Amino acid sequence: MSTMTANLAAPTDMLDPEERMSRDEIRALQLERLQWTVRHAYENVPLYTRKLDDAGVAPGDIRSLEDVRLLPFTTKEDLRQTYPFGMFAVPMDRVRRIHASSGTTGRPTVVGYTQGDLDRWAALVARSLRASGVRPGMKVHNAYGYGLFTGGLGAHAGIERLGATVIPMSGGQTARQVQLIRDFEPDVIMCTPSYLLTIADAMVAAGIDPASTSLTVAILGAEPWTNEMRAELERRMGVDAVDIYGLSEVMGPGVGNECVETKDGPHLWEDHFLPEIIDDDGMPLPDGERGELVFTSLTKEAFPVLRYRTRDLTRLLPGTARPGMRRMEKITGRNDDMIILRGVNIFPTQIEELVLGIETLTPHFVIELTREGTLDAMAVRIERHPDLSREACEAAAEVLAQRIKTHIGSTVAVRLEEPGALPRSEGKYKRVNDLR
Repeated sequence: MSTMTANLAAPTDMLDPEERMSRDEIRALQLERLQWTVRHAYENVPLYTRKLDDAGVAPGDIRSLEDVRLLPFTTKEDLRQTYPFGMFAVPMDRVRRIHASSGTTGRPTVVGYTQGDLDRWAALVARSLRASGVRPGMKVHNAYGYGLFTGGLGAHAGIERLGATVIPMSGGQTARQVQLIRDFEPDVIMCTPSYLLTIADAMVAAGIDPASTSLTVAILGAEPWTNEMRAELERRMGVDAVDIYGLSEVMGPGVGNECVETKDGPHLWEDHFLPEIIDDDGMPLPDGERGELVFTSLTKEAFPVLRYRTRDLTRLLPGTARPGMRRMEKITGRNDDMIILRGVNIFPTQIEELVLGIETLTPHFVIELTREGTLDAMAVRIERHPDLSREACEAAAEVLAQRIKTHIGSTVAVRLEEPGALPRSEGKYKRVNDLR
């Protein structure tokens, strides 16, 4: 741990009381709140009334945390079938804000918040920022998108709750992002990791060393990213890069966050969320086993969720910087991101890890899937390094193809593109183009 990182660690007296709880105290609080949530959802959300009745489960059957396994799962399809407001557990006159997903693959998922929900959300984002090394009085450049997406407004409220100064830039307008970072001299930036890479490239194009800015912390989320990407961004930007985790169906950003002093995966704020890991068949897995992450909310009023299947793949591990709260391994893939190529399972983050392991390659790449006759094919289109000869870049591309074959087990084509030829992230980056 660097001296700079050590200085960012939060003193114990700055932590919320729940962050100082023992594991047993957290579990007791979780059970009390789980019992309330199940009764609240059963009595006020018709979908949960039906699902629990069909499963033969009554709220009074929840007598231990393990009894959460009696509850049926909630899926994104459930939320789409109840569009727009069928999952709300309070009258509309108590709903103070509505957010929604983009709905690019069907109906958007719509979530609502009471004033109490918004207050708790702001407090958890403030907790996450503090764990990242942010302190009152710091300036935070917020480049998450504002609007129906939960990222921008969720981060905004937490920044203000902490007592820091928010710069509400939102996403896009990359040249203006660079200008404001130079002019306003923020201490912290919040955005997706792929967009921070875009900002770094724009700084270089403007003749600015990305590591020379005022930024010391980057709080990054909303898309899977690897520790190799962390190392690349920290090297280029001169920051501590930490992972904030969340999803709109469960709350938004701030469900969990890495602690800057350890950077060993997000600690989950278990006083408000009960996590589980399940296998492909929906069976619970013990801590330490890798599978799909499932959440039950414990304090949400307008939009409680019972055993929501996130599709995120990870494992639960003991807490470190916050011993009472479990942490999860960094999310580097989702069930629905997985590419099946001729019987081999591939995640885009596996390719990212290999790309960033070769110093003579740039981090700018996309994956293209095509069909050649009856067989699927995959190509990695990657920009060549602007400071190296084409021959050196071609040699690096051959090394990448060999490593993909060795480490993943698939033969793929690696195609060099000219610098700047591929699109840049303006928020969440579309890494895979399926042309089949």
